[in-house]
Amino acid sequence: MIEKLVPAPGVASAEAFGDTARTPLLGAESEIVSNAVEKRRQEFATVRRCAREALADLGIAPVPILTGERGAPVWPEGVIGSMTHCKGYRAAAVTRSSDILTVGIDAEPHLPLPKGMLDLIALPAERRRTAELSRLEPEVHWDRLLFCMKECVYKAWFPIARRVLDFGHAEITIHYDGTFSARLLKTDPAFPGNLWSGRWLIDQDLIVAGITVPAGDQRPW
Repeated sequence: MIEKLVPAPGVASAEAFGDTARTPLLGAESEIVSNAVEKRRQEFATVRRCAREALADLGIAPVPILTGERGAPVWPEGVIGSMTHCKGYRAAAVTRSSDILTVGIDAEPHLPLPKGMLDLIALPAERRRTAELSRLEPEVHWDRLLFCMKECVYKAWFPIARRVLDFGHAEITIHYDGTFSARLLKTDPAFPGNLWSGRWLIDQDLIVAGITVPAGDQRPW
């Protein structure tokens, strides 16, 4: 699924729909989850296995993928990427920073958000559009899709800007054709443009979204 959402040339991706017992960790990765329960350790290991598979497609040998500021993954020099995991799904997308400015992916279960959460993450215009979409297609959990897109945008923003992007700092417009627009309401020198576009899909009881911003002209894919 993930390759459909980050189709830009030079982006490599890998995904898994479950954990493999005793997936090995590399180097200091084991220290990060030394006190974690087994479920957390397995998902941590599997998503890193996905990341290493994607890095291999770029010709990069296996390396530990540690966590940095605010939990963001620390990639090898010259690489930019994003990882995601939720129940029943793990994925990673990576590329060389000379080709792509940034990439962000997120996956969520296709379930409604907890009660009251939409009010915390959505701008008034987003709530109105989500309500209208829900009337038109009630079988889709548009509120969770909106959350997934906001997470995706944040994951693309933070590794470059190194500043928090709150839920209210990006206005999302969901399009029926499997794309979405994100209008950034917080400016940063790293991102001269303020309008990004990404892709989304719902499959196998999952919501997945992805966004890539090329280097240079910085027009979103």
